[in-house]
Amino acid sequence: MIEVGIVGGSGYGAVELIRLLEHHPQVRIKHIFSHSKIDEPINKTFPHLNHLTHHYEDLNIEDVTCDVIFFATPSNVSKHIAPKLIEKNIKVIDLSGDFRLTNRDVYKQFYGETAATQQHLDQAFYSIAEWGTTNQKDLQLIANPGCFPTATLLALHPLVDNKVIQNDSIIIDAKTGVSGAGRSLAQHVHYAEMNENFSAYAIGKHKHKPEIEQYISRLANEEIKVVFTPHLVPMTRGILSTIYVKLNKQMTAEHLHDVYQQYYDNKTFVRIRDLGEYPKTKEVYGSNNCDIGIYVDEESQTAIIVSVIDNLVKGASGQAIQNLNLMYGLNEATGLQQLPVYP
Repeated sequence: MIEVGIVGGSGYGAVELIRLLEHHPQVRIKHIFSHSKIDEPINKTFPHLNHLTHHYEDLNIEDVTCDVIFFATPSNVSKHIAPKLIEKNIKVIDLSGDFRLTNRDVYKQFYGETAATQQHLDQAFYSIAEWGTTNQKDLQLIANPGCFPTATLLALHPLVDNKVIQNDSIIIDAKTGVSGAGRSLAQHVHYAEMNENFSAYAIGKHKHKPEIEQYISRLANEEIKVVFTPHLVPMTRGILSTIYVKLNKQMTAEHLHDVYQQYYDNKTFVRIRDLGEYPKTKEVYGSNNCDIGIYVDEESQTAIIVSVIDNLVKGASGQAIQNLNLMYGLNEATGLQQLPVYP
């Protein structure tokens, strides 16, 4: 049995980890940490977890005795604590952005904080679970991808890897529900501000832009820049990423669709929709799936790829558990086979 702890236990990412891990046959939740709710029963914060007897704990590194710690915290937390846990031979899966970017200057520019040490950034393994070789016995630190990058990179990966697009033509138009902002109070997610409203935000400076660029630049073996515009929509969960790219050779919609089907044929959680079908966020709600729809404007040789995920599951906690499974040599779908909730 794999014993785990969760840091940031009162947030949305943590409660999704708890929901999913409770159904994982190989995992036992041993610790749930929250510095603001020490000693409180978890079911006081989340009454729907009334059957759980856990109390929030203070994170005292000397007292932690488990195999893996998940950090479901804002950025600028895990980089201070994770290295000390690793010294105790406790594996870390970090759902924040502290270990995703390998360039410390870029982290400073986009996060406004001093980055982790270069040694620990180099030690971290950034793992889009479908393509990460995380079944390494000596792997100690996984940087779990962000929600926008997950939806976007799963859609872009076949195009960049197969060298079928002009790499300087990538435009990403992405929408997210408000749960991506977490539980902390902020004016832009107040009901009166968000309801019946639709807004672009963080244009050119969103933290996930360099994360997307870093990954696909490595994949293409050349520096790639993208145009990325995130939007906030009045829904709780979900990301829809619409990606526009110029093809570098003549392709039909059928041809590109075949590329995607072959590419993801043995990937449990990526579902390629039939031609003419485009996924909706409701169709992956509560699941670890990523659904992808494909269109080709054959006259202009422009491909439009639509990718949807649940930002709290595939975009955070679900993928973290998928990475845990791969780390321990388990079937990647263990504990993650819930059907989407619909409607």
